[in-house]
Amino acid sequence: MLNKRAMISQPMAGKTDEEIAETRDRAHAKLREMGYEFVNTLFTDEWYSDAAMENRGVVQIPLCYLAKSLENMSLCHAAYFCKGWENARGCRIEHDAAVAYGLEVLYED
Repeated sequence: MLNKRAMISQPMAGKTDEEIAETRDRAHAKLREMGYEFVNTLFTDEWYSDAAMENRGVVQIPLCYLAKSLENMSLCHAAYFCKGWENARGCRIEHDAAVAYGLEVLYED
C-alpha cells in the first residue's frame, strides 16, 4: 500500500532560520501524526545556494525555489499550509496549484 505523502508550505520572508525550523518541525510532526510521509520542499543543499544558482544563470532565484517546490508537489497527495501562508506570494501560488490539481489541502490550526 502506498503511503500518502504531503509537503509543507510556509512563509519564510522576514523569518530567522530558527523560526523557519521551528514551524517546519511542528508541521512535520503534525503530518506524521496524521499518517503522512513528508516530502521535503526546503532546498538547502549547495545546488540551491544563491551563488550556485547565479553561476548557473538563474535570474529569478525565488522563482527557481518555487519551481522546485511545485515539482515536489507532484509527488504529494496533500499540502499543509502553515499560518500566514495567505500573505506569502509563493505559498499562495502553491495553494492555487494544490487546489487546482486536487491535492488534499490542510491548514495549521
